[in-house]
Amino acid sequence: MRPITQSSKLAGVRYDVRGPILQEAERLEREGHQILKLNIGNPAPFGFEAPPEIVEALCQALPGAQGYSDSRGILPAREAVARHYTELGIANVGPEDVLIGNGVSELISLVLQALVSPGDEILVPSPDYPLWTAQVTLQGGRAVHYPCDELNGWMPDLEAIEQLVTERTKGIVLINPNNPTGAVYSAELVRGFAALAERHGLVLMADEIYDHILYDGASHEHAALHAHETLCLTFSGLSKVQRVAGYRSGWVLASGNRALAADFLEGLTLLANMRMCANVPGQHAIPAALSPESNWSGIAELCQPSGRLLEQRNTAHALLTAIEGVSCELPGGAMYLFPKLDPERYPIADDQRFVIELLRATHVMVTNGRGFNLPTPDHLRFVTLPAVPVLTEAIGRIAGYLDTVRVD
Repeated sequence: MRPITQSSKLAGVRYDVRGPILQEAERLEREGHQILKLNIGNPAPFGFEAPPEIVEALCQALPGAQGYSDSRGILPAREAVARHYTELGIANVGPEDVLIGNGVSELISLVLQALVSPGDEILVPSPDYPLWTAQVTLQGGRAVHYPCDELNGWMPDLEAIEQLVTERTKGIVLINPNNPTGAVYSAELVRGFAALAERHGLVLMADEIYDHILYDGASHEHAALHAHETLCLTFSGLSKVQRVAGYRSGWVLASGNRALAADFLEGLTLLANMRMCANVPGQHAIPAALSPESNWSGIAELCQPSGRLLEQRNTAHALLTAIEGVSCELPGGAMYLFPKLDPERYPIADDQRFVIELLRATHVMVTNGRGFNLPTPDHLRFVTLPAVPVLTEAIGRIAGYLDTVRVD
């Protein structure tokens, strides 16, 4: 019989965060090994609890959340999102400009399905959150990666980005704070992205899921504050800041020149209708999370001195950079480290294979840098969510392994 094969649309689509490395970790677990997982930004397994008012709101709503909602999302959730961004200074947005999704991941998929035709180009950072590249590729488009400069704190160069714009370019992705580098972009740089998008008529897609996870006085600038003549799409949700990744509560806000994008927005609405609606119980967490009475101080305390997230970032950074031949920019936000292994000391040809060998030897799982569309095989991504003793144990094992493979 003829074999059943995957769609040709999947050619070139990668998502290494949950790919072969995870499969090898699962095989080792079946053999009885305990794996220290530093690969996924999922707060719950590491003891981070959601603000109680969010859990209470979902529990109270559960009996009445058994049916479909409006495909755009329940009105109180959309009103809460619109009000939140209005209070931040983003003008002329209302609940009709908000679409609720099963996390930001689903919304990225819907937006790129509605926007990208075969052959279209989307400017995406390198390194990036790999779902952006994967979804552009899946829609038959081409992800054109603009480099972020490690020697300049992983900041992108706007002049270099502008040279990549062609007649096929439809949009530009801004991930701020960045995953995987943790870079937090200045207000001037964000304004520059908005100006570039407006000059070329590009959709500005701002992935801001880590907007409140900031360290050392870093400040986050919302891209929508500066995009007026073109369409700006702001993606965010409750998974990281509110620590409820499993609720799958995310949103995208359309701002700027919506009239220019009427046809695209009609297509996005069509796709939203086709998936019926997002998880309804999870939507009821959004008004509580974004209310004036919400515990926004909870995430701030985690990021301040003596807070878990800051302490864990500092500990992991210090331990990694103490390893011979390992360097790492100190991130200003998010929950990751993206260290570099000196290619002269660690001549890695295939970083995925290297990470799998590291996993087998140490039972510590991290992700390879090329899984984030970095062109060189010399970086790893670490999640800094585990408690300090776990991070210390994991990085100690890694340091021991690196001692055995380093070229002196």
